[in-house]
Amino acid sequence: MAKKTDPKWKLDTLCVHSGEGTDTDSKAIRRPIHMANSYELPTDVEEIMQVLDWNNLDKFNYTREHSVTPRHLEERLALLEGGEDCIVAASGMGAISAVLWTLLNSGDHVVASEVCYTGSQKLLGFHFKRFGVDVSLVDSMDIEEVKAAVRPDTKVVFIETPGNPIVSISDIEEIAKISHKVGAILVVDSTWSGLTTQKPLTLGADIVIHSATKYINGHGDALAGAIIGEKALLKEIREAAIVHLGACISPFNAWLVMRGSATLPLRMKKHSENALKVAKFLESHEKVNTVRYPGLRSHPQHDLAKKQMSGFSGMVNFNLKCELMENFEFVSRLKIITHAVSLGHDQSLIFFLPTVFFFDDMVGFNDAQKEKYTNIMGEGIYRLSIGIEDADDLIDDLAQALNEVP
Repeated sequence: MAKKTDPKWKLDTLCVHSGEGTDTDSKAIRRPIHMANSYELPTDVEEIMQVLDWNNLDKFNYTREHSVTPRHLEERLALLEGGEDCIVAASGMGAISAVLWTLLNSGDHVVASEVCYTGSQKLLGFHFKRFGVDVSLVDSMDIEEVKAAVRPDTKVVFIETPGNPIVSISDIEEIAKISHKVGAILVVDSTWSGLTTQKPLTLGADIVIHSATKYINGHGDALAGAIIGEKALLKEIREAAIVHLGACISPFNAWLVMRGSATLPLRMKKHSENALKVAKFLESHEKVNTVRYPGLRSHPQHDLAKKQMSGFSGMVNFNLKCELMENFEFVSRLKIITHAVSLGHDQSLIFFLPTVFFFDDMVGFNDAQKEKYTNIMGEGIYRLSIGIEDADDLIDDLAQALNEVP
C-alpha cells in the first residue's frame, strides 16, 4: 500500500517517504523487492487489455516494460526532481541513449556539449553521425557559441552541467530560452549535481537525466539511470527505448538505489562541504598547479554556479607541478582516497586523466578545441570525487602524498 505523499513536503522528507509504503501481505513498513519477470493476468478480456497496455503504470505484465520495484523508484525520483513522471533505466548511458534514440531521426539536427561524459560524446559524435543525424558539438559554457549553433531545424539541445571531466557550468536558463525559441527540446544531464543542488526543470529544461549509479545511489553497488520530465514525452521514450530496445533496470538494482536515495540530502551536504574544504586546501598548496571547483571564486563560472545551484556538489579537478609520470606515483601514495573511476560514492575516488587520452575519447575534436582544453588541462587532470569521510583526513591524505612530489 503506497504512502500518500505531498509534493509540497521538503526534499529531506520526500527522500525518506516518497515511493514507500506498507507491504499489503506482511504489513512490513518497507515495500519488498519484486523480482518476478511476469505477472498473473486476469481472464476478463477488458481487464486483460488494460494490463497489457504498458501505459497503465499501476498494472504490470512483464518486467521489461515496467515492474513494481522500479516503479516505486520512479515515483520517488519524479517527486525529488519536480517532474511529472520518471523512467528508470539500466544505467546512466541507458537513460541517455533512450532519450536521444527516441527524439532524433535521420536528418535531424542536435546541438550538444562538446565536453561531456565520454559515452555521451561518442554516442553523439560517432554513432548518431553514422545514422545520418547532424551533430553540432559546441562549448556549452559559451552562450554565444550555443546561439550560433542552434538552427530553425534543431530538434534537441543536449547539455551536461556540471560537465565531465572539467566541472564546467552551462547556463540552463539561457540555453532553455535559445532552445525553445526554435522549438527544440532541452535535455540536461544533471548527474554531477547530485540532484539536490540543481533543479533544471525549474530553469526551463524539458528532460533531466541522471546516472543514478552515482550520487543518487551513493554506495557504489548498483547501476541505474533516470529520465525525468513531462508525461507525454516520457511515454514516447518508455515505449521506444525501454520496451523496444530493452534498457530496463533490474528490480534489485532499483531497490538498492531506492535504499540509497533516502540519505541523499545528508550525503550531498557532506560531499559539498568536504569538497570545498579540499578544494581550498589544494588551491593553497605550492605543488598544485590549478584547481577547478564551482565553489571557488577562481572557477570561471563561479557566479553562474552560485546563481543556478544551491550547492556545488563533490567533484574537484586539479593538476600538479610535476612530470607526467609522477602523477601515477602520487596516486599510489594515497591511503584513504581510492584510485578508481566513477564518482558519487560514499568513499573518495580519484582518477588521473592524461590530456592525450581525453582527446582520444573526444571524437571529432579539431585543433582549436584541442588547444583550448590543453590550456585548461595541461598534460592531464585529476578527477577527484570527494566522499563523506572526515574532510581533515582527506586533506591529510592528500598532503602526505603531495609531500613526496618532486
